[in-house]
Amino acid sequence: MRIKSNWYKAGREHTPAEQAGAVAFNISRIAENALKNTRKAKFEVAIGPQYFSFLGEFLVFLIQVADRLAYRQFSPEDRFVFTSTLANHVANTYAENKSRLMGGELTECKLQFIDSLNLRAGEYAEFGYDENGPEFAFIRYLAFCMGQIMDEKDSDWIIDQIMSIEAPNAVDMLEKNFKNLLVTEPAKARPPRRRLTPAKNT
Repeated sequence: MRIKSNWYKAGREHTPAEQAGAVAFNISRIAENALKNTRKAKFEVAIGPQYFSFLGEFLVFLIQVADRLAYRQFSPEDRFVFTSTLANHVANTYAENKSRLMGGELTECKLQFIDSLNLRAGEYAEFGYDENGPEFAFIRYLAFCMGQIMDEKDSDWIIDQIMSIEAPNAVDMLEKNFKNLLVTEPAKARPPRRRLTPAKNT
């Protein structure tokens, strides 16, 4: 899975909005990876409304995680810029994909995502998140929401899949990624590969 983990331009402090753009790309990739892994684990997530419901729920969860990480690092003003920019980027990407594949107006798809995000933000606000990561109830709530999306045969089993595997892995990836993107020094370029030429016969 390809995610942006470093800055490659000359070292400088990146704005919260710039960091949000990079994190938004990674959040989309992490959520897609969780969905792919869930399907590989033999859970049925049908292409269509169920697919986008699963993806949307996981994206909302990851935005909440990123916002808690921003709370540790940014001033209240910068955190607001970061989280609002992040949410807008993620909502645009989600809405573009959904409207293209499912039909419907792009603006309406985005508004639906934002409405869901605002609703869930109030609910996730009840759960703690410290230097050790999200508390049990934080991840348990994601699993509960996923249980509402899945078909009856999978609705109970998905809870363990989310709590034991997908959510912890996603949080771990996002926390590491967030930390890397706060580094202002550019990543060191790899040394050029030397091209070997066959020795001439003498």
